[in-house]
Amino acid sequence: MKFTRILLKLSGEALMGDGEQYSHRKLTALAQTIAAVRQQGVQVGIVVGAGNIFRARSANLEIVDRVTADNVGMLGTIMNGAILRDYLRAEGLKAKILSPRELRPLTSAFARDTALSLLQSGYVLVFAGGTGNPYFTTDSAASLRALEISADVLLKGTQVDGVYDKDPMRYPDAKRYQRLTYDEVIAQRLQVMDLTAVTLCAEHDLPMFVFDISDPAALLRAVDGQQEGTWIVKE
Repeated sequence: MKFTRILLKLSGEALMGDGEQYSHRKLTALAQTIAAVRQQGVQVGIVVGAGNIFRARSANLEIVDRVTADNVGMLGTIMNGAILRDYLRAEGLKAKILSPRELRPLTSAFARDTALSLLQSGYVLVFAGGTGNPYFTTDSAASLRALEISADVLLKGTQVDGVYDKDPMRYPDAKRYQRLTYDEVIAQRLQVMDLTAVTLCAEHDLPMFVFDISDPAALLRAVDGQQEGTWIVKE
């Protein structure tokens, strides 16, 4: 199992630790692991959420307009992207943030040709700002960017080791799937990604691997095909 280019989807919670918005230990370990992946010649794009800062769906939508809440969330992903970028640079990596619209001095505007050129030049790209539109999640942004950069796989790092038939935190008898089709994910209403993201992956035959990234080194094992998790494919 050898990938040339991956898109890593991280939740904002993956950056947290011990009740803090940012964990120096986790961010350092994550950056070191991404450096190890790059040393294998794999090109890396990253989409990070903002759950450690703000969740649009948790906002008081009786007061805050949904569009406002989503825009605040997109700003949160840029904040996380800036923190992650600097940790990547501290490990000697070339890293850059691209967002739907330029936000100086933190980001440059996303353009597919530019992104591909940067990846081929050895940059790790952090795709922040979501899709640039409200009503779309960072899962949808991850699917979109993965397709735009022609990634071999979308690696979704979560807080559990794959996709289960029910919440493994609440039900000890929960069953982990080793392999699913996108049709099964939709039919069983499995909480992997939002429906838009799942449909986009399915329509364009983009494989996804869901794994536990609470230990950042799991990313390297996932790239090497050694990490337990769940594969989701079209057929």
